[in-house]
Amino acid sequence: MAQALVDHYGGDTAFKTGYALHDVLLKDTLRPVDSFSSLEGVRVGSIPSVEGAGWKVNDSRSLYAVKGWGGPYFLVDDSGRLCVKPSADAAPVDVYKLCRDVRQQGVQFPMLLRFPEIVRGRLHELQGCFNHAIALAGYQGVFSGVFPVKCNHDCGLIEGILEAGRPCNFGLEVGSKAELLMAMSKIGTSPGALLICNGYKDAAFMRLAVHCWELGIKAVIVLEQTQELDVLLEEAAKAGVQPVIGMRAKLATRHGGHWGTTSGENAKFGLSPSDMVAVMRKLTAAGMADCLQLLHFHIGSQITNLSVVTEAASEAAYLYAELAHMGAAMRYLDCGGGLGIDYDGTASESHSSLPFSIQDYASGIVCAVQSVCTEKAIPVPTVVTESGRALVSHHAVLIFDVISRQGQVCQPPAAEPEEAAQAEHHVVKAARKEELSPRLTVQGQALLQASRAATRAVQPTAASMREAYLLSLSLKEQALKAFKGGCISLEERASVDLECEAMLQRVRDIAAASDAALPDDVQLLCMPPVATYHINLSVFRSAPDMWAIQQLFPIMPIHRLDEQPTVSAILADLTCDSDGRIDRFISAAGSKASASTLKLHELKPGEPYLLGMFLTGAYQEVMGSAHNMLGTLNVVTVRSSNCSNSSVFGDTPEAEISPRLRGPGYAVDTVEHGESACEVLTRANHVRQDMVEGVRATASAAASQGRMEWGAAKSMLKAYERLLDSYTYLSL
Repeated sequence: MAQALVDHYGGDTAFKTGYALHDVLLKDTLRPVDSFSSLEGVRVGSIPSVEGAGWKVNDSRSLYAVKGWGGPYFLVDDSGRLCVKPSADAAPVDVYKLCRDVRQQGVQFPMLLRFPEIVRGRLHELQGCFNHAIALAGYQGVFSGVFPVKCNHDCGLIEGILEAGRPCNFGLEVGSKAELLMAMSKIGTSPGALLICNGYKDAAFMRLAVHCWELGIKAVIVLEQTQELDVLLEEAAKAGVQPVIGMRAKLATRHGGHWGTTSGENAKFGLSPSDMVAVMRKLTAAGMADCLQLLHFHIGSQITNLSVVTEAASEAAYLYAELAHMGAAMRYLDCGGGLGIDYDGTASESHSSLPFSIQDYASGIVCAVQSVCTEKAIPVPTVVTESGRALVSHHAVLIFDVISRQGQVCQPPAAEPEEAAQAEHHVVKAARKEELSPRLTVQGQALLQASRAATRAVQPTAASMREAYLLSLSLKEQALKAFKGGCISLEERASVDLECEAMLQRVRDIAAASDAALPDDVQLLCMPPVATYHINLSVFRSAPDMWAIQQLFPIMPIHRLDEQPTVSAILADLTCDSDGRIDRFISAAGSKASASTLKLHELKPGEPYLLGMFLTGAYQEVMGSAHNMLGTLNVVTVRSSNCSNSSVFGDTPEAEISPRLRGPGYAVDTVEHGESACEVLTRANHVRQDMVEGVRATASAAASQGRMEWGAAKSMLKAYERLLDSYTYLSL
């Protein structure tokens, strides 16, 4: 029967004449569909798995690979809630309850949660790993880390890093005048910390560096181009100060990641060997060779091969040694950034993972540098790194709600046997007498009846399921052609689509209940359709790397993790842009390939469904755009309520912190409200008063001409002004 239907549908002209399937209807009579009324009362959602009742919290832990990317900071508790454990001595914080409590205080989704204790812990871990490597190797130097502020410009974050790093002289790295201006105002409280000045520089930049030296700040100007030296020497001479100079080297060592072009001969920044010799000769001629104290290199971010790290450190150490032999007063070897994190939890060499530990990284650098210095008989340098991603990625958690779902699996309700028999009789009678409903054409009736006949005819065999799949495609195609030709209505076309989905669901149900091994192609066609979950978020604002460089970030529900997620979904954001979607996800624990869908739960009416995006603390905030004028997010800073006074906030007494909100294991210290619509518009040179006056004039004209009441016009204007001052995201 199914093959006969396919043959009948093959001729487009015959189909459009209206009656090519009439004989088929007489042979395969089924219950009728009263046009679009078949949409009423349909059951929406994926068919629950027969294994759903056996789903355990451990299954969710594995599905979302929480231990791989989140340990030791994130975990799923036994009740099925995502928790954060900011420090070893902190109690786990239920993120869902935290968000619910904050929301009840009037803070809307989406929101960014900050956990500064995680940054403190990461900083201490980095420092501790280098200290351990130095002690183990008998290295006669020290480690001095700096944070590259381009990763995240947040004031509280930078102040927290300087505070936490003050005992070990942890400093900052800047790459622009604005960053240098900010850093000068912060680093004065940490007199032993380094201030590394990278990036392109003009005379104004150099004058700021001069002021740093006058203020006693340990700033180092790193030359990116040879011409910068003359500008620096001129400004230093005017002020009568002795500059501290570094050079950035273009290393031959490269890595294969997205940022691999940072190094090599064609790199954007840095000096070639000949440039370095020229700079050294000019300094020597000026009697200022001792001003050169630092060698810097950077071969790229998210390096996933430890041998590349050690090879680059070794190459740079040889350059460092040669400069020392040429008369430079070398003191520092700045290894730049590159220390990555494990985004997908696989501990592999994929671009979204990391196969080695921070201790491996520290030990590799220390041993490589020590080996070269021993060979060249020079004192070892102070090792500097500019780790940003590894320090701050974990501390920020992006929480957003699901607005709606599209692409549901729909299944029309089955009729009772007696009702079905009566309906079939009606179809035969109506078809023979051509007494169809005014809303139902012969073509539409034929397609609907054919799809139902095929659905009932599906057998638990690979051939039958494959045939049903092909037939469903053919029926939908014929419905489309008929609609384009004006032969069926929109309601009929929609009904055919629903019936074809019901046919496919019948195939999936049979396949799920089958014990027999199915061929690969049948397994693929039995996969459930992909749903689209619409989320209250802008990818371009809050996760730009997902769009720009296809970076993976862990995404998962923060609650209902004791339930089996049965929907395969992709995420669509609020922007009017086809790129505003997320369709690449990390896979379950043990899988190294990314997934094209994310397993989510069915939405429950009246109940919010909250998702979290993790490891977004580096670059995402500072690189986000105002696409569709969606502004910055509400930011909530949270600490453990059982931490000591000095663990996060130095010596600030508990009574002076005055948290806005307390809950089990946590205290909310600050809430920074995201941009309003007016603030985003102002950045595009729109003036609030001009906008209000424009709407006021239009409303006055409408009221004067009788199109609306004066009272309604005034109310509308007040509502307009309120919305100008409101959050740019949806209020659900």
